[in-house]
Amino acid sequence: MVNLSMPTYNPPLQDIRFAMRDVLDFDDHYAQLPCAEDADPETVDAILEEGAKFARDVLSPLNAVGDAQGCTWVDGDVKTPDGFREAYQQYVEGGWPSMAQSPKLGGQGLPESLGTVLSEMNGTANWSWAMYPGLSHGAMNTLAAHGTEEQQQAYLSKLVSGEWTGTMCLTESHCGTDLGLLKTRAEPNEDGSFAITGQKIFISAGEHDMADNIVHIVLARLPGAPAGTRGISLFIVPKFTLNAAGDTESRNAVSCGSIEHKMGIHGNATCVLNFDGAKGFLIGQPNRGLNCMFTFMNTARIGTAIQGLAHTELAFQGSLAYARDRLQMRSLSGAVNPEKVADPIIVHPDVRRMLLTQKALAEGGRMFIYRCAQLVDIAHTSPSDEARATAEKELALLTPIAKAFLTETGFEAANLGLQVFGGHGYIKEWGMEQNVRDARIAMIYEGTTGIQALDLLGRKVLGSQGALLKNYTSQIQQFCAEHADEPRLKRYLQPLTRVNAEWNDLTQRIGMAALQDKEEAGAASVDYLMYSGYVVMAYFWAQAVVVAHQQLEEGRGDVTFLRAKLFTARFYMERLLPRTHSLAATMLSGAENLMDLDEAHFAL
Repeated sequence: MVNLSMPTYNPPLQDIRFAMRDVLDFDDHYAQLPCAEDADPETVDAILEEGAKFARDVLSPLNAVGDAQGCTWVDGDVKTPDGFREAYQQYVEGGWPSMAQSPKLGGQGLPESLGTVLSEMNGTANWSWAMYPGLSHGAMNTLAAHGTEEQQQAYLSKLVSGEWTGTMCLTESHCGTDLGLLKTRAEPNEDGSFAITGQKIFISAGEHDMADNIVHIVLARLPGAPAGTRGISLFIVPKFTLNAAGDTESRNAVSCGSIEHKMGIHGNATCVLNFDGAKGFLIGQPNRGLNCMFTFMNTARIGTAIQGLAHTELAFQGSLAYARDRLQMRSLSGAVNPEKVADPIIVHPDVRRMLLTQKALAEGGRMFIYRCAQLVDIAHTSPSDEARATAEKELALLTPIAKAFLTETGFEAANLGLQVFGGHGYIKEWGMEQNVRDARIAMIYEGTTGIQALDLLGRKVLGSQGALLKNYTSQIQQFCAEHADEPRLKRYLQPLTRVNAEWNDLTQRIGMAALQDKEEAGAASVDYLMYSGYVVMAYFWAQAVVVAHQQLEEGRGDVTFLRAKLFTARFYMERLLPRTHSLAATMLSGAENLMDLDEAHFAL
């Protein structure tokens, strides 16, 4: 029997609005976008309220159900947990899949960033369920950017409406990150289509009973294609082929061979897909599939960053409720509730350390992701070439940091949730151990932390000769200079100024070392990425502090909320940002302490 009294997710609308409206000025941002005429404050508030209800009342109660039941596979068909299909139909009927899609494709034309906020709420309520519609967005973006008009007409309208869902099919048993090794073949057919043959594994939402068709976006090789990544093409392979009218006709030769038995996210089917001469259609140019797939991958990286935030927020909400109720021992400074047998554990410094870590990472991560979403809006829709180019540069730097840093800290926060509960955290009925299991995959999805770190340090920072980083650190430096004369901000801006300057110095030192030995960049990369994440989050917390102080001075806003914001920012600057000290030391320690041990000496 599933205990449905597990932690109920309550969307933090007050903090969501603070991040959107007060820190990042989404109202003005939307007013500047040509596609956001309908995104006025009243409409946005109404969407947030309705989205919160759906996440809280429909999806959150299904989170434990999905974990307990999982998906079932019988003769190639996959059944999702009880209530998942009905929730998805309600989602489609509510028009949620089409909200942030182009009106030309049947969408409502609202900004993509608003869809990001809703994805956060849905994902925190029930990450397993949210993956089904979430993967469709990447398929839609790929088709919209690279598909022909005919392909868009055939597939996009049903994906936009949510009647169909989409997947991305990259991984094979012998190749994960190294896609140059993939073997799936695409043989030309006489009618201009291609016969796709091969096996893909770890395909999230690859088979299910929630939608009438599934549109697979598949990487495969054409005959005579160059070896490696230069010979990869991209194809549309629908579960059901279409007739001339665009309606589903017959089952394509793609089948689910099995579903994985996983550590977490049990409610989402992770499939082995067999393509046995399945009919597919080329997207974009031959042998340029990986370039097209990066449209999907960049969408998915931000989506996975949301997963890190989701597990952080869920852990914090569960931990806070438990810490307020659980009675254990007395406060070291004297009984807080002498009329009870013990004090609630929230009075103890170590419990507060864990709660404040979760809170700081959740609220900081929210601002981080919303800024990335804001940049996506600008990069995709701004009428200014300069604004689009500037947004793309900042997004190129921030995307690998957001994906890796927020999933790493999301797993940390989930584990802290289990720790706050003590022995009860290890028990299923409380939901904390599920959150830990669900969170673990996020550090692997869409490129591991190590891959994101190499992308950041190698391609984005050193590959641009430091230009991308310099643009961003100059932005932080200017912000600190503008507020340098405000004594009340000193405790926040001094540490930010220090790490911002050190970020540039560390980059230069690693770059110089890498010129002598390329392994130096790889050896430093993960520590460098985590360091970067702490600096970026400190910048957002500093911005939040400026806004909170201003509102308190002007007598606006919720005083309790704003004072808590200032306190959490102080905690971040004094307790979490100092982690950069050890990261700086380890990244500068060099490659020798990793690479000089002979491989034979690893054996016991």
